[in-house]
Amino acid sequence: MEQQIDYDKIQKTTDRRNKVQKIVTYVFLSIWGLIVLFPFYWMVLTSVKSYGSYSAEHVPAFFTLAPTLKNYKDAFITVPLVGYLLNTLIFAVTTTAIMVVVSTLAAYAFARLNFRGKNLVFTLFLSLMMIPSELVVITNFVTITNLDMRNTFVGLVLPSVTSVFYIYLLKENFEQVPDELYRAAKVDGTSDLKYLWKVMIPICRPTIVTITILKIIECWNSYVWPRLITDDSAYYLVSNGIQEIRENGFGRENIPAMMAAVVVISVPLIILFLIFRKKIMAGVSRGGMKG
Repeated sequence: MEQQIDYDKIQKTTDRRNKVQKIVTYVFLSIWGLIVLFPFYWMVLTSVKSYGSYSAEHVPAFFTLAPTLKNYKDAFITVPLVGYLLNTLIFAVTTTAIMVVVSTLAAYAFARLNFRGKNLVFTLFLSLMMIPSELVVITNFVTITNLDMRNTFVGLVLPSVTSVFYIYLLKENFEQVPDELYRAAKVDGTSDLKYLWKVMIPICRPTIVTITILKIIECWNSYVWPRLITDDSAYYLVSNGIQEIRENGFGRENIPAMMAAVVVISVPLIILFLIFRKKIMAGVSRGGMKG
């Protein structure tokens, strides 16, 4: 009976400890979540304040009793924000589509095809990740300029249609597909392209969806290359459009209007991530597993 009582006490103590640990964990995660989300909240809050009320604040206010949507109206009227969004959409969709095709074919070649020097070529290919991005930008700028592709969508898209990391991620994912499926398909006379389309892509769809979404986000946030290769406002993306808004649109002092433009630019990515967040997590974890 005493042993039973002691066991009950131990069990209650363990349950109490687990409950305390769970409470501490949730409290920590809640605080961390507030810290992470606060900049976005502040951006949205500032965007609904009038210029007069914002300028009159000697101490920043964490809420407003008189929100306004005038800043959002100015964001679409004062500057060609719709044009910037359309250019960015064209750039992101075109670049991502080409990148997915190129990365899928390259990853399949490294994962399934046998050719002389494959391991050496792949090692050298991975070593490209060690090259500083600044050196690649300089080389790409010289190449695009010499080809007279500045201020063109081709010049914007061309340097971004390959990704060593995404090819590596897909290769690791492709190698998880059993070799027996490939041998059976070859016995049936299936071509490599047909096997890739009918077998590999459906099985590895979560990873392909993941790299597609990540590439769209990367293109949407691209700043250095668009700023470097375009000086014609007809080809501005939202990244260099923000600078144009600051310099020639609302002015440096009209922070609420600028925040409204930034919210409009940020919302599509946030919605995209919220919709596909589970696929992104599943694709990354699947691509990182081996065996």
